[in-house]
Amino acid sequence: MFYFCGPDESGASDAAAKIAALLAATFGEAEKVDLSGSELKRDPVRLADEARSVSLFGDKRIIHVRATGDDAHDAVEALLESPVGGWPVIIVATSATDKSRIAKLLDNRDDAMVGMFYLPDLRSVAGTVRSMGDAVGVRLSDDLAERIARSTALDTRMARSEIEKLALFLDASPQAPRQADAAALDAICAVSEDDGMMPLVNAVLGGDLRKIPSELSRMREQGINPVGLVLALERRTAQLVQLAARMGERGDVSSFIEQDKSVFFRDKPDLKQQLKRWRGPRLTRLCERLMMLHRTLIEDNRNGELVVAQGLAEIARAAAR
Repeated sequence: MFYFCGPDESGASDAAAKIAALLAATFGEAEKVDLSGSELKRDPVRLADEARSVSLFGDKRIIHVRATGDDAHDAVEALLESPVGGWPVIIVATSATDKSRIAKLLDNRDDAMVGMFYLPDLRSVAGTVRSMGDAVGVRLSDDLAERIARSTALDTRMARSEIEKLALFLDASPQAPRQADAAALDAICAVSEDDGMMPLVNAVLGGDLRKIPSELSRMREQGINPVGLVLALERRTAQLVQLAARMGERGDVSSFIEQDKSVFFRDKPDLKQQLKRWRGPRLTRLCERLMMLHRTLIEDNRNGELVVAQGLAEIARAAAR
């Protein structure tokens, strides 16, 4: 059993995909069985049943579970208590950590692995983007790799999609690599960061109440995904947590941000405002509020736009105080 958790959902999902690929390379192709944590919460014995059952054609199976928090705890416990070995189970748990109840169940077991994924910084994701490009024959400069990392909000799944589109556009392959440039990226890229989520993220965390109504209207007009928007907020909040930890008791936020080499120069004005508003207990409460909002959206996305609009308005009002 593989249990991947932490605030970097894209990193956890990438790890799950790599494990599935390694299992397929070792044991042959397998049927993928998708389950959700909410399904397993309603029917805890289903995970054990699926992990022990054989498909109609006798194929091997890999069980993939997308969970939220500890909603799959009882199902995992039931599987572990089963005396019969089963197919591999890969769990990606959002809003969970390596201190969760499931992680504790799997601790110190020879047949289980727990991985905690922290949010990466711009530099590390840019390096990952360049490696993705090299794998498919797309050569990227440092500036272009950073642009892709920023425009996808440090989400490696979205970045991989952009790289794949670049490879098709340039007719690139490992055998015939091509150099990518800004013009090629402009031709294929998805909605840019400036036209996407970051203006709303910055307005909310900066407490700019005048911009909130127009930004929420733009969210609806452009069909911005509510879960993706909350993920972007969580990434920026995680960056604030890291900056606050490095800053410590120093009081001059502007000077600290200017001297911090990990901060992209275009983000510095927004981060100065946001770090002044969100520090200490307020920053802790912000993390908790975003986690609750994320969990609500995952459990019931039918009213996603309304739920996220209300949640962001509350956070913006708190930032403005």
